[in-house]
Amino acid sequence: MDSVIKEIYKKDRLIRYAFFLLGLLLLSVSYNIFVLPNDIVYGVGGLGVIFYRTMGIDPSIVIMIGSVLLLFLSYFMLGWDATRNSIVGSLLYPIFVKLTGPLSSYLDLGATEAIVTVICGSVMSGFGLGFVFKSGFTTGGTDILNQIVSKYFKVSIGKAMLFTDGIIILIAMFVFGFQKFIYSIINMYVIGLMTDKVILGISESKCFYIITTHETDVKKYILNNLSHGVTVLDARGGYTGNVMKVIMCIIPTSEYFKVKEGIQSIDPDAFFLVTDAYEVSGVK
Repeated sequence: MDSVIKEIYKKDRLIRYAFFLLGLLLLSVSYNIFVLPNDIVYGVGGLGVIFYRTMGIDPSIVIMIGSVLLLFLSYFMLGWDATRNSIVGSLLYPIFVKLTGPLSSYLDLGATEAIVTVICGSVMSGFGLGFVFKSGFTTGGTDILNQIVSKYFKVSIGKAMLFTDGIIILIAMFVFGFQKFIYSIINMYVIGLMTDKVILGISESKCFYIITTHETDVKKYILNNLSHGVTVLDARGGYTGNVMKVIMCIIPTSEYFKVKEGIQSIDPDAFFLVTDAYEVSGVK
């Protein structure tokens, strides 16, 4: 398995590094143009905003110190394997923040509504973070803290994020007021959405799982009328223990309505589950 991971990281190395650097650039530009001027707090960068506004300390210095401390913490609490992919991002991100700092003096947002700038910054940050993750790196920071909390407190990464970033955002409410607290929550939510979109892409297909007593008719409808392949899976009810067939098919999102209405027309009592299929590859 280690050899497989090594091969993954060797593949398209130059392209991955290019996307990684592009992601860091987008993150740092967004930080200096949208996040810092609007006092938006999120992650270690959020601590940089707080220390800058309250004590006048350069945010890039705060981010660098915080990142280095968390790298040491990660090494001792999570081990080398969990730490090495965070080193480059943790050290380069504050450098990029410092280098792109002067951009804020050249770009005047004027009387632009604060919520508009917050959303724009969140979208840009989401794209940047998505590129970093997709290239196989991280920016360290609270990502490390989330892993530590998840491991030692036996909670999911999602709950760990709510705890660590929640505390930082809560501090923002006492320092900057309730409005900036709300903006910070919106920022965190939009970043999460955009990061997922960059990593997973936009879903162009839907996956149907169908349980019906009219299995043959449903299969014929999908195969003959819609010209899509189907796979029949063997399943067993968890409560009843009854053996049943599950029809699985991947269809374009544009044909979702045809499949749904067709199934319900053939069998009004049919049970079906629909999920997004972000990537479909291989021979059917």
